[in-house]
Amino acid sequence: MSTAHRVIKNTGFLYAKMGITMFISLYTTRLILNALGASDFGIFNIVGGAIAMLGFLNAAMAGATQRFMSYSEGEGNKEKQRRIFNISFIIHFLIALIVGIVLVIVGYFFFNGILNIETNRIFAAKVVYGSLIVSTIFTVMTVPYDAVLNAHENMLYYAIVGIIESLLKLGAALAVVYSAGDKLVLYGILMACIPLITMTIMRIYCHKQYSECTIAPKRYWDKSLMKEMTGFAGWSFGSATSSMVGNYGVGVILNHFFGTILNASFGIAAQLNGQLVSFSNNMMRALNPSIVKAEGGGNRQDMIKLSLIGCKYSFFLFSFFTIPFLLETPIILKLWLKNVPDWAVIFCRLTILITMIEQLTLPLNTAIGAQGEIKSYTIVKSFLLLIQLPIVFILFANGFPAYFMLIVMLFIGILNGANTLFFSIKKCGLLFSVYINVVLEKVLPIFLITGIIGFSPIIILNESIYRLSIVIFISILTFIFLFFFIGSTIEERIQFRYLLDKIKVRYQKRK
Repeated sequence: MSTAHRVIKNTGFLYAKMGITMFISLYTTRLILNALGASDFGIFNIVGGAIAMLGFLNAAMAGATQRFMSYSEGEGNKEKQRRIFNISFIIHFLIALIVGIVLVIVGYFFFNGILNIETNRIFAAKVVYGSLIVSTIFTVMTVPYDAVLNAHENMLYYAIVGIIESLLKLGAALAVVYSAGDKLVLYGILMACIPLITMTIMRIYCHKQYSECTIAPKRYWDKSLMKEMTGFAGWSFGSATSSMVGNYGVGVILNHFFGTILNASFGIAAQLNGQLVSFSNNMMRALNPSIVKAEGGGNRQDMIKLSLIGCKYSFFLFSFFTIPFLLETPIILKLWLKNVPDWAVIFCRLTILITMIEQLTLPLNTAIGAQGEIKSYTIVKSFLLLIQLPIVFILFANGFPAYFMLIVMLFIGILNGANTLFFSIKKCGLLFSVYINVVLEKVLPIFLITGIIGFSPIIILNESIYRLSIVIFISILTFIFLFFFIGSTIEERIQFRYLLDKIKVRYQKRK
């Protein structure tokens, strides 16, 4: 099976999963917001919000292990994969212990002067935080299994686990709705149990299906490989931690100055953005192993080509769904949440713009990681992510409104994109002119023209579901037309037609 067909098939599995999980997740958020109320929902997002970020930490650390797994698979070295798995297991066991200890220490300071939480809700917040610590330890421990699934490009099973996870979250939400006790405490405990269940399922499957998943550290010990992986994983962990501290830290600062209600708005923006970005992330999850395998097989030009294709299509997929939302945010939030917290509209719009900028260079992160030299890149990236904390604190201390937090994050996102592009040119041999030609010249005109045409009904009509339908229809139609004639190459159009013909043939055979 060719790389293109394999990526398309795996992306299809992930989109099928997303189609199910997105509806469940959005409905679950509505249930929880109305069951807990804005204040308790804000408490969960500031105290237990790191549970959501565990997915990011998990993906980042799995990416480090997956880099070695996919690279060795590109080399065709099965014995090396066993050594990689065992060393990865040891590394993540140690990381889990360190993270658990750090969270316990940080928790003491959180609940003694930093967090702005009503006195009668302190106990509930501490229960949520304690549940988070337990969940974090087990989530980090299962990173090697996540990496194995990605390295083998087994997106079907990954999609099945994702659907199970969404159903468990819906079950937790329904339990909270009908509970007579403290709803926040119950929700915190149930949300902490879910990663344990899903990760246990993943671990059992990997041990049965993949021969490299054999825990025998003494037998597969490799000192030089341990040193190489520890260095790479250490820098990856540092980058992931900096991102978590940066994103979680601004939420803590927001809470300190403005209280839990605005944390609810920030949480709504983060959850909605997470659902929208999954459209592009699913493609990247399917594409990333191919990028690393190309480098492992000594095909640097193929790696760069795949990375640039990823930049273009991750932006297209994200903007295709977010342009109508950016234009009609108020009414969409009203239809979704019913009771929209203050500042939620501007928080959602700015959060989406930040993510949109990230899509322009996101696949190049994988290319930089694939070539292996990430120290300098990680140091600059981590500095940029952490420097936003003192900047936001100073702005809030001087009376700036809450949305300036996201303006700072938007500016930092632009700098991080420039940093990624710089190191892609320096370490991977990417030509800046090629990036401009393949990515920016294709995506920016389509985004701007679609946005302008989609905005036209808003000038003429009053806010309504009718206007929303027109905006969505016009935006989608314009985007598809421009994408076909401007955004795609002749080669890509031929590939699309080939796939459509293949689908038609299969459909006719079934009839």
